[in-house]
Amino acid sequence: MRPDGSAWRALWPVLPLLAFLAALFVGPIARVLVWGLVPALAPGAPTQAPWREILATPLYRDALLRTFRLSLTVTLACLVLGYPVAYALARARGWRGQILLALVVAPFWISVLARSFTWMVLLQRQGAVNRLLLGLGVVREPMPLVYNEIGVHIAMIHVLLPYMILSLFGAMRGIDPGLLRAAAGLGASEWQTFRRVWWPLSRSGVAVGSLLLFVVALGFFITPALLGGGKVTTLAMLIEAHVSQTQDWPFASALGLVLVAATVVALVPAQRALRLDALVGAGKR
Repeated sequence: MRPDGSAWRALWPVLPLLAFLAALFVGPIARVLVWGLVPALAPGAPTQAPWREILATPLYRDALLRTFRLSLTVTLACLVLGYPVAYALARARGWRGQILLALVVAPFWISVLARSFTWMVLLQRQGAVNRLLLGLGVVREPMPLVYNEIGVHIAMIHVLLPYMILSLFGAMRGIDPGLLRAAAGLGASEWQTFRRVWWPLSRSGVAVGSLLLFVVALGFFITPALLGGGKVTTLAMLIEAHVSQTQDWPFASALGLVLVAATVVALVPAQRALRLDALVGAGKR
């Protein structure tokens, strides 16, 4: 079926926007893909194929594994911490719910860089966190909470937790309260109501929030660079180093393609295991 003239005329107003997206979004991504797949076409093409060095160097393999491990553990921690908050937020009514929602959204008003620097100060050996632990008698000497994976985990969880809470809240807010009252009327306890009614209906938010956080955490750069102190190297940090320091665009493009390919390989089975499409469809009904 061929589109009529009216359909083509309707596209004219958005042609400048499409051209803008093609020039500033599609074009750079296509160039990175070409440079990563065919390094010889890039300016200052290397004499050795970057793929061979990536596969043969333990530094890049370790960085890739560390990136996925950080993303996975941060996602799980945000899910464990965010689910009770989202549950309380969805069940709250009136001004209590508005205050809780404002507290969840408030971190978005502060940049990630500022929050990461704040955690660097708080987690120092003489910082507020160590002083609190010493004052409570939890530890006998200051703990190394910064320039290691502990500090990176704490800061990344703090930055990404609101995303998980809002994803869960969106799914929980759509749950019909009448279903909960019906379950209680049939003699179900609060735990049975949660396990048989609330949890199945909120799994769409769990799936969407977990996948969202996992993908976002894979590309995190500022927080691991600051809180890790150069000792927690992720793939995003290596890409930045090859772009800004060595200006090796083919190698940086190849690393970006490795991250994209590994992400797709990890997400496709996860999406099927979580039955994301079915869960999202069930959450809307």
